[in-house]
This record gives sequence, C-alpha cells and structure tokens, in this order.
Amino acid sequence: MLDEETVSAFVAAASSPGDEDLPRAALLLARIEHRGLDPEPWLAQLARLGAEAAGRVGKVGATAGLPAQVDALNDFLFVEQRFTGNEAHFEDPRNSYLNQVLTRRTGIPISLSVIYLDVGRRAGLTVEGVNFPGHFLVRCRARGEHQDHPRELLIDPFHAGAVLAEADCRRLLRQHAGEEAAFDRRMLASADKAAILTRMLANLKRVYVGMRSFPQACDAVRLILAINPTDATELRDRGLLSYHVGDHTAALRDLEAYLRAVSRAGGVPDPDDEDARRERQQVWEHVKTLRRRIASFN
Repeated sequence: MLDEETVSAFVAAASSPGDEDLPRAALLLARIEHRGLDPEPWLAQLARLGAEAAGRVGKVGATAGLPAQVDALNDFLFVEQRFTGNEAHFEDPRNSYLNQVLTRRTGIPISLSVIYLDVGRRAGLTVEGVNFPGHFLVRCRARGEHQDHPRELLIDPFHAGAVLAEADCRRLLRQHAGEEAAFDRRMLASADKAAILTRMLANLKRVYVGMRSFPQACDAVRLILAINPTDATELRDRGLLSYHVGDHTAALRDLEAYLRAVSRAGGVPDPDDEDARRERQQVWEHVKTLRRRIASFN
C-alpha cells in the first residue's frame, strides 16, 4: 500500500497551479510499482531533454511557423531520442510509468504525451493534452500571428508525432469505439492536469485488474480518489478491490459509501436499467456478506 507521504505529495503536485508539476505527479504515481522512487533524477532528465529541444526549435525560428516548429520537436523526440509507441506490448504496466518510459523510450499514448507536453513546453511551444476517447492526443497552438500557417495542430505522440486532421480523428474513434461511434468535436476538448493523471491511473487500474494484481490496482484507485474524492464509481471499485485483498473493514466502508452516494445522486435506479439495478444489488449482497463476516470477528 502507498504511504501517506506519497499520497500527499501526489495530491500537492496534481492540484498545484499550471502544468509544470504534471511530470512530478506522474513520477509519484510510479511508486505504485517502484516504492520509494525519487522523482528528481527523472525530472532532471526531462529538463535536459527540454533544453535540447529548445535548441532544435530555436534553430527553426518562430517566424518559420507552427508546422516547422512541431517538425523540429518531433525529429528530436522520435528520431534522435527514439521515443516510440509500444504497440507490441501495449498492456505492459511499465508503459504507464514515466521513469520506465524515459528509460525504455517506449510507452502508451498518454505517457508519451506527458513527455511531449513537458518537453514541448520547455522548448517554448504552447501545448495541451486532449482526452480523446481511447487514444490520448496533444494540441499545439501557435504564438503570435502567422497568416500563412495553421493556428493549431493536433498531434499523436504514440505515432511519432503524426499531425491529425478531423478525418484521422474519426478513423481513430472508430478503431477504438467501434464503427457506429459518432464523432463530436467536444471530444477534442483540452484535458487539465487532474484529468490526465486520472486517465493514467484508470489505465493502470484496468491493466492490474486484468493481471489480478489487486494491491497495485487498489493503490491506483486510492490515488484517483485522492484527487476525485466524490467519484462514486471509484469508491465502488476500491471497495471491491479491498475485498479481494482481504481488507474487509475498508471494503465495507467504501461499498456502503458507494451505495449512499448513488442513492443521493439518483434515488432508486430506473426499473428499465437492468445493469444499474443488478450492479447495486450485487454491491448490496457484498455489503451484507461483509457485515456478517466482520460481526463474526467481534
């Protein structure tokens, strides 16, 4: 289980103003697997990458326009530094840990995007995350006036910084959400620091549950709840994971809190919503079992 100092440091980095602490928070969540990890050497490595990238982008010059600047950054990160998407072993949890991504030079869309965001910011570009369904992206906006160049570019760090048009986004959505998925430009809204970290942790939770590594999955949910304390679904999941690892008191506390939260939010579930009704009934059965089990210990 993560120590309280790590959780507190993670919350402080996740809730600080601006995006400068995003890599620090991402490195602190890596303590799920790498206990006692010191973020400082990895932050220093990012600072060195940012300084080198600033030199490459600076040689192009601001007057060259946004596409040329992005090309310079992409060439540095994906050709010179050899960062690449890990398509062969996408579900490897190391793909989500920034220290491992920096060491192995491979990751998933969101971890590569965190590196792209930090290095791009240090190189003088205006960059932001895009919480696109199924595949995290980055947007780069132009500074100043360049009438002959695009004002913004949508970038895919998982595929060597490929610049995407709307047609590419539609294709990407169908790939991840099915042929019937309807594209909406609201899917291209900016993602703040908390949203990025929550998505990183949700990915880890899913991977660890699939591996039946429940203690790590429980730590991931604990960090999600540290920055999203009212998320009822995560309360439910932490309760179920605590049940799996044998922490019956914690499981009962979270599952009861989940039932109270969904009751306040929506009252009795829609009788036509069979999934919601079944889910609440299953949680209630777990609660009754846990109450009996805890009572038998007293």
